[in-house]
Amino acid sequence: MPDTAGAALLGCCAGWALLCAAGRDARPEGVLLAVLAVAAGYACGRIGGSLLPAAAPAGAALAGLGSLLLSPALPLPDPSATVPAGRAGAEAALAVLAAGAACCAAWAARSARSRRLLHTLALVVAAAALATGSPAGCAAALGVLLCSLAAGRVRRRLPALAALAVAAAAVVGAVWAVAGGALPPALERPLQEALTSQRIVLWREAAALAAEHPVHGAGPDRFGALNRAAEQGAVPDGKPHSAPLQTAAEQGVPGVLLMGAAFGWVLLALYRSPRPTPVVLTAGVALTGLAAVASVGNALSFSQVTMGAGLLVGLATAGEGRDVP
Repeated sequence: MPDTAGAALLGCCAGWALLCAAGRDARPEGVLLAVLAVAAGYACGRIGGSLLPAAAPAGAALAGLGSLLLSPALPLPDPSATVPAGRAGAEAALAVLAAGAACCAAWAARSARSRRLLHTLALVVAAAALATGSPAGCAAALGVLLCSLAAGRVRRRLPALAALAVAAAAVVGAVWAVAGGALPPALERPLQEALTSQRIVLWREAAALAAEHPVHGAGPDRFGALNRAAEQGAVPDGKPHSAPLQTAAEQGVPGVLLMGAAFGWVLLALYRSPRPTPVVLTAGVALTGLAAVASVGNALSFSQVTMGAGLLVGLATAGEGRDVP
């Protein structure tokens, strides 16, 4: 049942993007590529997780670590920058996914020594994120590791998964509140310093586009052409640096609902997963961290991130198979 629902949701996401692009100078290829990457990653994860429950996520973690180490170091945050670094969200997302895969592999391993080594790998991922100039990725990877260690004491997965759903909804709600100017000045000022005022300008432009086109949006990949952020002192790079706001601006409210339904399907698939509860909750924490990173940064525009997300879901929902010592 979860597989059928997931396939239907991915099909609806692709179909809605095509419908929003119909009759416009829009480019739905990015959405279609993201859907394809998620589906491919999920299929590979299900196969690999069934055959090698510990080795497959360990290999995924090493691949994520390699991507972090091979990427050029990001510059230090510059308050005078006119636009947020586009690759920073991808670096943080890769760190979260790699740490989550390493911790999933640790809980799937049989021996205590292998478990310690794999938890150490998650620490190495956090250190690599910091070395490449992504303190947010380092903090998120450490958070995944700590939550994974705590997951070993959890026996019921439903309340924990419900808490993750509430956390993801809270982050998205906070982003919408910032974009709509609904926060009190006492909270808005520190957020502007943390997020940069230029990013908030882009968010508000996305919210304005969503209000102008609430049903079909402005069309996939049209935010860069239609937003007026440059008039307000920001130099846009074609993205609002927030996945829910970009979806709302380009695909309307139905697109946001489909995105939320996709995350809900992920949690449902994890709840129904035959894998041990620590594996399930570790994957849930990592994917919730990814949702948070994607809500405040440009993460889902990179195919390695969307494929990694699908891979982690597949690994955490695969059937029982042979294990490693």
